[in-house]
Amino acid sequence: MGLLEGRVAVVTGAGRGIGREIALCLASEGAAVIVNDLGASLDGAGTAEDPAAETCGVIEKAGGRAEPNYESVSDFAGAGRIVGQALSSFGRIDILVNNAGIVRDRTLLKMEEGDYDAVVAVHQKGTFNTTRHAAPHMKEAGYGRIVNITSSAGLRGNFGQTNYGAAKAAIMGMTFVWALELGRYGITVNAVAPAGLTRMTENLFGDGEAPPDQDPALNAPLVAFLASEEAAYVNGQVLGRTGFAYTIFQSPRQVAGMWREGGWSPSEVAAHFHEVLGQHLQPVGMPAHPLLGKKES
Repeated sequence: MGLLEGRVAVVTGAGRGIGREIALCLASEGAAVIVNDLGASLDGAGTAEDPAAETCGVIEKAGGRAEPNYESVSDFAGAGRIVGQALSSFGRIDILVNNAGIVRDRTLLKMEEGDYDAVVAVHQKGTFNTTRHAAPHMKEAGYGRIVNITSSAGLRGNFGQTNYGAAKAAIMGMTFVWALELGRYGITVNAVAPAGLTRMTENLFGDGEAPPDQDPALNAPLVAFLASEEAAYVNGQVLGRTGFAYTIFQSPRQVAGMWREGGWSPSEVAAHFHEVLGQHLQPVGMPAHPLLGKKES
């Protein structure tokens, strides 16, 4: 028996890339899966493709159970219908993986309001929408596993991704809040910052071949664990993947303090900041893959 035998999962944005691999992995561990995917392009525009049905076909061919769903997570009522399909088709919802996303990368000085709103609507509001509909059913059952997909772009910053970084950082914040609120009901809420070569990162390696550690399937086992009963003690955590390693982040926390009786004047702050707090300034930006920029000898 797999880790998720008898469980029912919803995975959003599961037609391609990391979401597809997560759906396949959950199904291989015994879960019935609602595979949600609009079949949209990277910027959210519609296409004639049907990746949700294709993913379901792979799951069913392997002996699993899955159904496609084509609702947009950015629509509150539509998100309710995603959860409703899990209930009507499989009788329950135990696992929710909030993976759906789009990108509209531009620097701040070139970003339009619509670029910002569209990305936040899918990532941030979409994560809220599906969770808001799923959580009451999980509470009633006394069990639930919610895995939110965040990104190092939000945890560390990434050039040209104001909208995406803001949404992914917000997902981290929601993860902490929901872990506090829902933990009492047997529901865990964690976040994962995955890595891998997908449509969103296909230009990362130029014309070169991506290394083996960029396989998006490498993220899925960690998500499957977090979605299982075995992870009951893991709640409110932000985990990630670097190469073949799984990692854990710590949220922003105080690492040093600068104290003065009665408080500080601006000139006193200027005089002492470097020697105390300035020693702990953190770098910003996502670390480059070790193979990026290297040429074969």
